[in-house]
Amino acid sequence: MYKNFNEGMIEVITGPMFSGKSEELLRRIRTLEYAKLKPLVIKPKFDIRFSDNEIVSRSGSRHKTIVLQNISEVYELLKNSEYKAIAIDEANFFGAELIEVAKNLANSGYLVIISGLDQDYLQRPFSPIPELLAMAERITKLQAVCIICQHAASTSFRKVKNNETNLLGDVNEYEARCRKCHNLGLKSQKNTK
Repeated sequence: MYKNFNEGMIEVITGPMFSGKSEELLRRIRTLEYAKLKPLVIKPKFDIRFSDNEIVSRSGSRHKTIVLQNISEVYELLKNSEYKAIAIDEANFFGAELIEVAKNLANSGYLVIISGLDQDYLQRPFSPIPELLAMAERITKLQAVCIICQHAASTSFRKVKNNETNLLGDVNEYEARCRKCHNLGLKSQKNTK
């Protein structure tokens, strides 16, 4: 799986909400730990939905994490360390600075595994994930199940009226939807204004 990662590489795990991105990242972390390749596990301070200091999947898996306000703080954590990999959950909340940081880390020989949304609630590219997808050596794009029609879901539909791009939420605020049901939902929201 990671035969040549010591040359550095970027891996991105993406998909809509409820597709298992955090679960997949936690699985990769367990694999690295089993192989004695110590990963630095981080998440943004903004993400406090399930825990202040852990990555938590909806299935209940969890892992202690270091919480960062700014992704550039990672450089200080890597000084005099034995880390071989960096695992970043909810990476979309770190913003555009993550693009350069991920590139620098991979160029320095680290395996950088990034998990985050590639689209916002209006199906627009959700930076920095689309840019990281273009640079990644490996991409895993997950799907959820559409809450309306039970087909494959590739979007995160926002049920609440709020125009903020970064709005933390879970099942009360968001649903996984296929493209068709997402577009029907947007149309219905416009008609109820």
